[in-house]
Amino acid sequence: MAAERLRILMTADTVGGVWTFAMELCAQLCARGDRVLLAATGREPDAGQRAQAERIDGLRLHARPYKLVWMPEPWRDLRATGAWLRRLARGFRPDVVHLNDLSQGDAGWEPPVIVSAHSCVCSWWRAVHGEAAPPSWDRYRQHVGATLRAADRVVAPTRAMLDALMREHGALPASEVIHNGRSAAGLVTDKSPVVFAAGRLWDAAKNLSALAAIAPDLPWPVCIAGDARHPGEGRTTTFDNVDLLGPLGSEAVRELMARAAIYALPARYEPFGLSALEAAQAGCALVLGDVPSLREVWGDAAMFVPPDDAGALRDALLRLITDVAARDALARAAQRRAARYTPDAMASRYRDAYFELLDARRTPSRRADSASIETGAHA
Repeated sequence: MAAERLRILMTADTVGGVWTFAMELCAQLCARGDRVLLAATGREPDAGQRAQAERIDGLRLHARPYKLVWMPEPWRDLRATGAWLRRLARGFRPDVVHLNDLSQGDAGWEPPVIVSAHSCVCSWWRAVHGEAAPPSWDRYRQHVGATLRAADRVVAPTRAMLDALMREHGALPASEVIHNGRSAAGLVTDKSPVVFAAGRLWDAAKNLSALAAIAPDLPWPVCIAGDARHPGEGRTTTFDNVDLLGPLGSEAVRELMARAAIYALPARYEPFGLSALEAAQAGCALVLGDVPSLREVWGDAAMFVPPDDAGALRDALLRLITDVAARDALARAAQRRAARYTPDAMASRYRDAYFELLDARRTPSRRADSASIETGAHA
């Protein structure tokens, strides 16, 4: 079975970390002989993203600037997305459909469907605002729930994210935790006295405003890379007291991580945290928001601070700035922990999941019941 080659119709968005996830997974799948048609929405891929896709032999990229399910009034675009995906499927004839947006699971697919839940507005809202999403998100909630219940399997990158998803949307048909993986860039240089962060400035879940607020209390400069313009609403977010680098390509971000001594992400909500993984691979000491998902991923290999405690964030950064031995020890621990989260391990587990679903279709009596599958890509 492992030698069998698959045809996979996969969706991705071009706005955030899902694109990075998709590139890593597609590269691994295609290296194993599979063929992937990647259907990207959210906005047109930029030149760098198209170049990334073109470098993967066996990957075909199709893109439309349709809105994603979490964007304002996406419903007409989602209908267009569904029709477009079904046309692609008729031509490509996939063995498996792998959806990386919480939409289109209930589109009447013939092949088995995996939905990867990279984030969710309802769990985001609860983490950021401390309460359930308001009635204005009810249609979103209904749409996402229909997608999740129609999927043959739902995958989340952490147990914490999977638990949050079930709290917001109820029981799932079958579920699994597969940790994300990221290729190490191989860039670890002599470290500079810089605190670095990367993320969408407009996303309150990243909580980068907290870092900007305490920046004047630090003897080191604070540099933040990320998009300030909200892709759905058009509003722009800016901060004082820090060096704002704007949206940068992946290679540029990783070069900055290779030079920075400390990476800070005081997140309120982070289903996995690819940027923290990249920073750990680059030899940064990590200061992270104390949320269950980041605790799950990093254990004792990071320093954790309550997201709403600016004093704790300042004190943690000052401690690492002034204590070279503690900073170096934490950076080494993070780098060792990061070695768990490889694209190979991630792709192997996803590929196992694809074959498990295909086998269940071939022998219906062996189809899994609604119990959660308690396995993950990493121990």
